[in-house]
Amino acid sequence: MPELVVPIRAIQVATRSTRIVSLDLSGQTFEFEAGQAAMIGLARQSERVPYSIASAPVDAIATRLLDFLIRIEPSGRWGHQFDSLDVDAAVGLQGPFGSFTLPPQPDEERLLFIAGGTGIAPIRAMIRQALIVGPRLPMRLLYSAKTAGDFAYLPELGEMAARDGLDVRLHVTRESPGAGRVGLAQLAPLVDDARTLCFVCGPESMVADVPRMLLELGIDPQRIRVEDW
Repeated sequence: MPELVVPIRAIQVATRSTRIVSLDLSGQTFEFEAGQAAMIGLARQSERVPYSIASAPVDAIATRLLDFLIRIEPSGRWGHQFDSLDVDAAVGLQGPFGSFTLPPQPDEERLLFIAGGTGIAPIRAMIRQALIVGPRLPMRLLYSAKTAGDFAYLPELGEMAARDGLDVRLHVTRESPGAGRVGLAQLAPLVDDARTLCFVCGPESMVADVPRMLLELGIDPQRIRVEDW
């Protein structure tokens, strides 16, 4: 696929372990759907790594910026290099790809998003796209993170809850007594209509477990979408 070379316009701290990296698209076209991913990497190097696009398409058109939520970690994954990168560094951008997307006119009556960790990135894109251009359906978000300090976009999500009626539920897996992975106790209150379109994105364990629980709660498998590159 063809590659664009674009500069980093901003690097913002999202949480202690993640950064929001904004690429400047000015003068270049990059069309994508909410929920899709792209391959990115330092232009001076050959490595390209898949990351979900955190921007809604409508936002990217308005701002000419493309946002990614990058985890900074010492594991050797490419993202940890962002801790020392400067604005204006050149990045190679390929894509988009992926079928984990928000349909413009779904048949369902409501939307349920389940995110874990940096899995909030494509889901944030879908929610913002839906709020700005539709579909205007009731939306719920169950967002899971290890600790209370690991929720990215929390102020923005709070604004969307207060202003737009987004139903936001936060679940911490490690800090509180009885904490653990998302389970039926967290999902059941959010699944009160079988005509709910569900999106799941997060760690492998979440992507494996949550769809099974949604099936137990009566959601048709055709209404369960998972991010799977």
